[in-house]
Amino acid sequence: MNKILETKHLILREFTIEDDEFLLSLMCSPSWLQFIGNKSVKNTDHARQYIEKGLIQSYREKGFGLWLVEKKERNIPIGMCGLLKRDALENVDIGFALLPEYEGKGYGVEIAASTIIYGKHILDIKTIVAITRSDNKRSIALLEKLGMRYHSFIRLKPESEELMLFI
Repeated sequence: MNKILETKHLILREFTIEDDEFLLSLMCSPSWLQFIGNKSVKNTDHARQYIEKGLIQSYREKGFGLWLVEKKERNIPIGMCGLLKRDALENVDIGFALLPEYEGKGYGVEIAASTIIYGKHILDIKTIVAITRSDNKRSIALLEKLGMRYHSFIRLKPESEELMLFI
């Protein structure tokens, strides 16, 4: 396990293949499906493939990616947070998702703020942005707590829905 950072309540670490069941539960949670979308991860085999070909590959190629968020107390996995470099965006963006039972407890702000600091000061990323759906009120509120402000609507692909860009 490669630990990225530690906060008062949380640890951010790289995903491993052994996190397949947790990732499956996160990616099949109602808020993930509503606001992030169906990534066709329907069983633990799909979750392992997503970890290997998506998450771990990003760590190797870019030096960052989406990491697992766990509570320090008993090392309980509660979500993911990290940095992404999408072809459609000029800058690196932050992404985050928590299991529903951990939303609204301050964990999202705690880990996202620390991830931005890590990205800027350790990885030397000058600008970190964020994207979200306009109906994702929790993410919008979290981004505003982080000091980010709405900039414009964008599409990641011509045929995809409009997303709010925060800088």
